[in-house]
Amino acid sequence: MSTWTTADIPDQSGRTAIVTGANTGLGFETAKALAARGAHVVLAVRNLDKGKDAATRIGGDVTVAELDLTSLDSIRSAADELKSRYEGIDLLINNAGVMWTPKSTTKDGFELQFGTNHLGHFALTGLLLERLLPVEGSRVVTVSSIGHRILADIHFDDLQWERSYNRVAAYGQAKLANLLFTYELQRRLAHHGTTLAAAVHPGGSDTELARHLPGFMAPAFSLVSQSAAMGALPTLRAATDPSVLGGEYYGPDGFGETRGYPKVVASSDKSHDVALQRRLWAVSEELTSVVYPE
Repeated sequence: MSTWTTADIPDQSGRTAIVTGANTGLGFETAKALAARGAHVVLAVRNLDKGKDAATRIGGDVTVAELDLTSLDSIRSAADELKSRYEGIDLLINNAGVMWTPKSTTKDGFELQFGTNHLGHFALTGLLLERLLPVEGSRVVTVSSIGHRILADIHFDDLQWERSYNRVAAYGQAKLANLLFTYELQRRLAHHGTTLAAAVHPGGSDTELARHLPGFMAPAFSLVSQSAAMGALPTLRAATDPSVLGGEYYGPDGFGETRGYPKVVASSDKSHDVALQRRLWAVSEELTSVVYPE
């Protein structure tokens, strides 16, 4: 199926989907498509006013929850609220993120890209897992990036970039971490048989995420980027296609995976390093104080 589109999304009636960063860009398009197919969609967003505006524009069965991925306190509060609302969660889509930001930290002192893109979603997933595991066919979909290949490594000797800072390499670390997390999570979920974990990347998508691109790169990026609606297709396929397997990675099928329709793609050899996955997992539990159930 080389041209999978939103028309291929199965009926989502009766399913509950949580989408982080859903008030704009890829998250908005993801939430919009799921709601259009009948899902109850929760827009998990930092700014409630923007979330409510997005919910109005989407229509359908959509609610809003406050979530600031730069704050572990906010993540815990959001998880508590969501667990009080829902006995079961069918889809958790870890979509929110930042890219190539100037050096900054989260409220807990983590480097902003690593803290938001990886640690925030690691904590949220761990805290919500008890609502996913009982639901047959539930999924955790985490958005990575082509950037997981660019200057990418896990710098355990300086995870928070305190000695030096390269915003491209810091983004590469965070997006590599998304994949390492997904693959280790899938290994841990496999024996349950109810929940799967998959990863995706949107190619080059024209969203607010690109606002920190250097000016000289903007013209070149515009040549290879695609709409947010197209960029959301890998996420939507990983979240809804019945043929998806745990541990798969979806991205665009076009040249350089920068644009096109979603298909299974390959991630870097480093992302499949089991020892690296397990070491990052242990460090992430220690940093967030979120310990996953065995």
